[in-house]
Amino acid sequence: MSPGSTSTYLGVIVCSQSDQDFLPAHLPTCMQTASHLSSLWDRPAEWARRIAMIREANCFLYLSTYYIEYDAYGTEMLSALLEAQHRGVNVNLLIDDFGQRLGGILMNAKDKARLTASLNELGAAGAIVTRYRPTRFLQRWLGGGQHVKIQVSEAGEAIFGSSNITKSSFDGWNEYSVAVRGPIVADLLASYRSCGGIVDDTHLSTLAETENRTAESVDLDYWFCNPNANQGFLGPLTWSGPNVVTERLVKMLETAQHSIQLTCFYLKPVESLVEVLTAAAVRGIQVEVYHSHSAALPATDLPWIAAVAGYKRLLTAGVKIYENLTGEHSKIVLVDNDWVAFGSYNFEDAAHDRLAEGMLATHDRRVIRQTNQIFEQLQADPNNVPVTIQLLEHLPTKLKLRIALLRRLKRWL
Repeated sequence: MSPGSTSTYLGVIVCSQSDQDFLPAHLPTCMQTASHLSSLWDRPAEWARRIAMIREANCFLYLSTYYIEYDAYGTEMLSALLEAQHRGVNVNLLIDDFGQRLGGILMNAKDKARLTASLNELGAAGAIVTRYRPTRFLQRWLGGGQHVKIQVSEAGEAIFGSSNITKSSFDGWNEYSVAVRGPIVADLLASYRSCGGIVDDTHLSTLAETENRTAESVDLDYWFCNPNANQGFLGPLTWSGPNVVTERLVKMLETAQHSIQLTCFYLKPVESLVEVLTAAAVRGIQVEVYHSHSAALPATDLPWIAAVAGYKRLLTAGVKIYENLTGEHSKIVLVDNDWVAFGSYNFEDAAHDRLAEGMLATHDRRVIRQTNQIFEQLQADPNNVPVTIQLLEHLPTKLKLRIALLRRLKRWL
């Protein structure tokens, strides 16, 4: 394939990586099938499945993440990837450059150096290690990158969801991923290329030969957008979309007749999502949001400040907001107990105009039951503290002043 050329594969447009300017901004959304889907809400279960996939891989292994932390989880993952590469597996690791630098604040200088050495060792062994950086300077400076988390091997299974390779994701915060098989896996891997990764077409062909419909099959929509791909030299500053993921979420929320339940890291979405949530609450829809308390991110409280700046409008409309003291990092949207979407998209400006994001959506009753159980657990969890107008009024004066001063910067926090 020549630089900048395109071809169609399994109904998804894929592009050459020789020139990232030619990456598609979004992939066409279409119904696809998973021959099997397993919910991975339990943290040890997801980690065990990830490591087992790597240890059992024989031909290829792809992994994309926002960042890797040099902790017990990061070192185990890198060790497993290096071992796989040494035994002849084609290992392909995609990390977001900005996300890795942001995650670096969690590590001391020694650990950052050790992480760099481990990544260099993996590359020297023959693995493809890519740090995604958008082409435009302002995109990079303002935090543009890729936030999609996909892990795939030739066995035909993909793990897709919200988790990064860090202790926070597997020993602290709530996260939600799924393990899927069937035709959807090739679509996920094709989007890896649109996130800035390098994909071997023969590996896509291998996945295309996986099983189709079974008694356990789940119909899924895959929503994906990389806003960096179609922005000009001013990056997100002058970009107005479209972002297919944001648009699909708005349309999904507009259909609500009874209830909306959602989880995200910090609730600070673009205006179109704020409008649809407040409008739903005003017309009597029960809207519940579970996101993180300021204590969940010790390094900074700025994302929480940006969320608090929008609380009054949402609470006044009737939206119920809960802050998880230990951290909520899953991304689940459940409408009327009938339609659920999950993946990497946080309800924040960056997910709309700076980060490649993906969500899977389905009406399948079995998946709905699994996510219903998650929201029942969240409702019963004492770590989820309700936010009220009265609580806002009693915030310390100094904190109120900070919120007022930083409100205008919400898009960038």
